[in-house]
Amino acid sequence: MDDRAAVTVQIGRTPRSATEVIVRCHLGLPVVTRVPPILEDGTPFPTLYWLACPLAVARVGRLESRGGVRTAEAMLETDPELRLRHERSSFRYRAQREALLPLGHEGPAPAGGVGGAAAGVKCLHAHYADHAAGNDNPIGEWVAAEVEPLDCRLPCVVDVDGVVIANPGWHPPGR
Repeated sequence: MDDRAAVTVQIGRTPRSATEVIVRCHLGLPVVTRVPPILEDGTPFPTLYWLACPLAVARVGRLESRGGVRTAEAMLETDPELRLRHERSSFRYRAQREALLPLGHEGPAPAGGVGGAAAGVKCLHAHYADHAAGNDNPIGEWVAAEVEPLDCRLPCVVDVDGVVIANPGWHPPGR
């Protein structure tokens, strides 16, 4: 199955730039993609790791709607060790993204840490995607404990005669 077509169906729109699948689910479908720091139209893009899996997106969205960002911010305020890990994670994220800038790039560039946040926590989806991509991200680690396992029994997208479509039989498992 074509990854770009699968991601297009998963996120409900064509990606704004070429992406690379970094993590796949147990059914072989994209969970996390890596997005270039400069999109095809020249727009700086701060989010390096993008969450494509509709189950993960839904579960993280529910966590955010229950005040997950505020909870994460409170955890950082009260736990100096966690705050230090978070700061290191943001620094590492910026460095990874900057290393992917086109050679000699002189135009606008993305700023901020995970998901473009200047400080603190902006988007749990971005933190989870960063953690799922194999990086040390303490907020993403906390989110993973809240939303995993990603335990679909059926694929969210299928290839029907060369056309990738949403699987009409798929529905997100509970949690």
